Amino acid sequence: MSGGLLVAGTTSDAGKSVLTAGICRWLHRRGVRVAPFKAQNMSNNSAVVVGPDGRGGEIGRAQAMQAAACGLPPDLRFNPVLLKPGSDLSSQVVLLGEAVDTVTAGTFRALRPRLAETAYAALAELRAAYDVVVCEGAGSPAEINLRAGDYVNMGLARHAGLPTIVVGDIDRGGVFASMFGTVALLDPADQALVAGFVINKFRGDRGLLQPGLEMLHRVTGRPTYGVLPWSLDLWLDAEDSLAYGRVLGRPAAPYGTECLDVAVVRVPRISNATDVEALATEPGVRVRLTVEPAELAAADLVVLPGSKSTVADLAWLRETGLADAVLGHVAAGKPLLGICGGFQMLARAIHDPVESRRGSVPGLGLLPIEVTFDPRKTVRQSAGTAAAHPGVAVRGYEIHHGYVSTTDPALPPLLTGPDGAGEGVLSGVLHGTHWHGAFESDEFRRRFLTDVARLAGRSGFRVAPDTSFAAARERTLDLLGDLVEEHLDTDALWRLVESGPPAGLPFVPPGAPAP
Repeated sequence: MSGGLLVAGTTSDAGKSVLTAGICRWLHRRGVRVAPFKAQNMSNNSAVVVGPDGRGGEIGRAQAMQAAACGLPPDLRFNPVLLKPGSDLSSQVVLLGEAVDTVTAGTFRALRPRLAETAYAALAELRAAYDVVVCEGAGSPAEINLRAGDYVNMGLARHAGLPTIVVGDIDRGGVFASMFGTVALLDPADQALVAGFVINKFRGDRGLLQPGLEMLHRVTGRPTYGVLPWSLDLWLDAEDSLAYGRVLGRPAAPYGTECLDVAVVRVPRISNATDVEALATEPGVRVRLTVEPAELAAADLVVLPGSKSTVADLAWLRETGLADAVLGHVAAGKPLLGICGGFQMLARAIHDPVESRRGSVPGLGLLPIEVTFDPRKTVRQSAGTAAAHPGVAVRGYEIHHGYVSTTDPALPPLLTGPDGAGEGVLSGVLHGTHWHGAFESDEFRRRFLTDVARLAGRSGFRVAPDTSFAAARERTLDLLGDLVEEHLDTDALWRLVESGPPAGLPFVPPGAPAP
């Protein structure tokens, strides 16, 4: 059996995903055969993986990023359970890549034993195949109301005997209280697996933190393995929607004399919002997420991103005045991009008996198409070329229930598949596609932005000739590995991986009753 480690957090977005990726990259660079694992993820940001049977399946995008940190292709076992929220009360359950059910909080309990069994089996297979498996928890292990059925945090650690480190985000404040409280709310058997802490997003003089670290050690009997500094360069593939600020990344100076301003409508059930990160890697392209109609009017390009609930988010656009702002942007002759659910919103009608179950509703009416939702979900990787730029290769992936059921045959496509069939729409200032990830294809992205600048009247904008999204992602992963090597006690981490939880860790009262 291989070594293992669980990275838990005091909260969502504390830094579990990036720390897991950083540890994976550190181990990979040491020549260790390492794999990531998250028993259950709740996210609408997913990646498509080709399963053993050749069919496409979904895992959390963070686990795909962690796989890249390990030098591995994504594997369905890296995230055996993915919950995709469609509303505040229900989520689609994706089990080993395949959508199997839609549940509420009440009905989820009945399904949980099956999910736990699948997750434990997947972890056992990975531990048999790799030297080390670095596991990521979900939320906080101190969510004691959920502990009885937990198979993601301390339930997983107990099942597999995993030493656990707890990461906390000091930028939010209260990190020492949250770390102490996380341990103190666990029952004795869970506490015996919590080996220590990592502090994330620290800014300032490290010496000012030292008294707090020493006191935390005294009151818990557990060390802090290191303090990771705040880094503005860690923004690609953000897992939690809380990680999105108004502006993505750090826009570089323009290659030409003008910039492009891109406004992405942050719909409530935004899905695969990481699509626009590729645009933000380009010098002179400022990408911001917004819910303000006035900001759409000022933008050169407006993006309607993917949505887990197209009809509900379209209704929200109308309620907030954003739909009128989108229509006004197009009426002004400025370019608009719709991706997946955002593309579907551009239709004259949407027929949805599946996700929202609202039947037929009017779309924004910008395109002469109709969209129909099918119970069967399309999940696949895609490849083709840009229809307006023959020979320019495009790769992406599809995750959607809706499909274009009615269209004008004369409507030009945005993309062309390998079979010659068109996909999406390119009509005047309107661009639409079901393909996620298309703008990670560098030459296609450059051609697209050049066309957008022309349509927006930004004659001084020029694309840089050498921007590589894949290289930017690799730099991010290497930076994560560097931060782990430079700021954490990697010798102590390695001892945890090899030997398991230290013996004799003290009990921190009061502790929760055993589940």
